[in-house]
Amino acid sequence: MLRKLHIAAVLSIGLSAGVTSAQEVPTMKMTTEIPDGVTTPDNIQTRVGALNFFDGVPDVESAQKVYNLLDFTHAYQAFLDGTKIASMDAIRKGILEFGPANTTAVLFEGLMDSKALFLTANTTSVYMFSWLELGDEPMVIETPPNVLGFINDHWFRYVIDFGNLGPDEGKGGKFLVLPPGYDGEIPDGYHVAPTTTYGNWVIWRGYQKDGSTDDAINNTKELFRMYPLSQKDNPPDMNFVNASGQFMNTIHRMDENIFDEINDVVQAEPLMGERPELLGHLAAIGIVKGQEFAPDERMRAILKAAASAGSVTVKTIVSKPRDERFYWYPGESYWLTAFPGGAYTWELDGVTVHDIRAGFHFYATGITPAMALKKVGKGSQYAFTYLDSNGNPLDGSKTYKVNVPKDVPAKDFWSFTLYDNQTRSMLQTDAQFPAIGSNDTDVAQNEDGSYDIYFAPEAPEGKESNWVQTVPGKGWNTIFRLYGPLESWFDQTWRPGEIELIDYAKSTGACSCD
Repeated sequence: MLRKLHIAAVLSIGLSAGVTSAQEVPTMKMTTEIPDGVTTPDNIQTRVGALNFFDGVPDVESAQKVYNLLDFTHAYQAFLDGTKIASMDAIRKGILEFGPANTTAVLFEGLMDSKALFLTANTTSVYMFSWLELGDEPMVIETPPNVLGFINDHWFRYVIDFGNLGPDEGKGGKFLVLPPGYDGEIPDGYHVAPTTTYGNWVIWRGYQKDGSTDDAINNTKELFRMYPLSQKDNPPDMNFVNASGQFMNTIHRMDENIFDEINDVVQAEPLMGERPELLGHLAAIGIVKGQEFAPDERMRAILKAAASAGSVTVKTIVSKPRDERFYWYPGESYWLTAFPGGAYTWELDGVTVHDIRAGFHFYATGITPAMALKKVGKGSQYAFTYLDSNGNPLDGSKTYKVNVPKDVPAKDFWSFTLYDNQTRSMLQTDAQFPAIGSNDTDVAQNEDGSYDIYFAPEAPEGKESNWVQTVPGKGWNTIFRLYGPLESWFDQTWRPGEIELIDYAKSTGACSCD
């Protein structure tokens, strides 16, 4: 019978020096000296207790301890690499709460606010999205002009862009999404997008005009359609649902139930769209396509331990990275980038940077090359941080100031948005939109052309127009966004100031970004 001690201990197993107690082995005619490091002791003391072997073969109890460790390792890796899958499953379920796939478009006609649980959304773009569910035939998507849009598949992989950075060049167009393995006829007149999954997330962002969302919303309602190719001559009507101000949850689980979310996707999709290595970790813990996922009591305890370990790991990776490539200005600043080296695949020099990829999918959502590439004057760039200038976590009970130097390299506008550390969604305060930026007409500018922005539970006297509210007892993090980023951002001749604590004495510890 497995003891609870064994399961808990797999979190911290580490081999220590062991002493062999095997019986004396006689020298035989063919005996040679075995080089150091080839053999291991038969009796090893570990953090899960003693492991006992007879010349390399474990006894029953030791074998169980080792398999507990192995199962934990598979589950832990499945959590880190599978967070993206669970995230897409949560997005799908959140959208479908508003209506069926293919015929429903969720629009934030009054912008998205903090009532929605959605990973690190902004308060300025006009968010719109649908869930596309393919069958045996291609689906047509008719897109509106002047949007930033893309499609991600059910494994959270990039499919295609549409809109200003897509092949329609912002004019709007007709896209033909091909289902997995499709080898039928492909008619002319479409931008063709093969996908390896039946389920796909379609998201696009419109722009405000003179502070109004009307143009973006009306263009979508007039032009956006999704329908099977066979219905091209008589497309069905779309159902447009206004989600502004409504509760919406698209956040995946962080406990052992995350494995159920991952299993939902595995059961729904062809396996060809996901890496065999990840599918191998999933299969090892019982997530196998075509089979019921029914972990026994032993495995449930291990999945719970792995989810606990995985959750603290991704939180640590994203808030206090040790990889200097995560930092915009390594060793000098705590501002972070989610796409080191401009790699939206997190593949640098032929190597996948697993930690940063796991951290991104915990923190944010949406995969497109446009988010990572250098596009002077187009698209957007992001810097985020959980820490003040001393490297301490941002505290909602305290008052902070950040200086935005003059000549901000944003052709369009810049903004700060505050997020809840737990949900990674907008921080829920007394304000509908926990954000501030250059589009706010009352933001005061300093005489030198810079801006001082304050984050505090109450506005510092005289600074009300430059203040964003925080919540005592809660931490927070922020993303600084540049829309239409200019060259001085990319060559780093301009950079934002650090977030400085101004109502408490600063610590004397040196800044270390390792």
